[in-house]
Amino acid sequence: MDQTIFQNFPDDGLIKTVDEPNGDLSSEQKAQLNRRGNAIFNKGDIETARRIFQTTGYSDGLMRVGESYLSAGQPVDALKMFKLSHDQKRSAELVERAAQAIRKMLTEKEKE
Repeated sequence: MDQTIFQNFPDDGLIKTVDEPNGDLSSEQKAQLNRRGNAIFNKGDIETARRIFQTTGYSDGLMRVGESYLSAGQPVDALKMFKLSHDQKRSAELVERAAQAIRKMLTEKEKE
């Protein structure tokens, strides 16, 4: 396999998944923010809802944002949301799809 293909990838990886919830928020504050995030999500403002859900670490909200990204054809962004929400099944499915796509590209490249 041609190892030079990996030179195009950033040193710290493709997906930043170290976003940690804000530990300074009380349970009541998180609940309030999550309710607000749900209302904003339901109005269609996915990005603002995502920021709220990442701040609180609300996994159900992060999964819904990931599903929204997936529907919009943004699988890398969806994978990040699934990883942050600890949704192992959906994360694994997207990683497998990405691996298949990379295999296909490498096979086509080798045929050239």
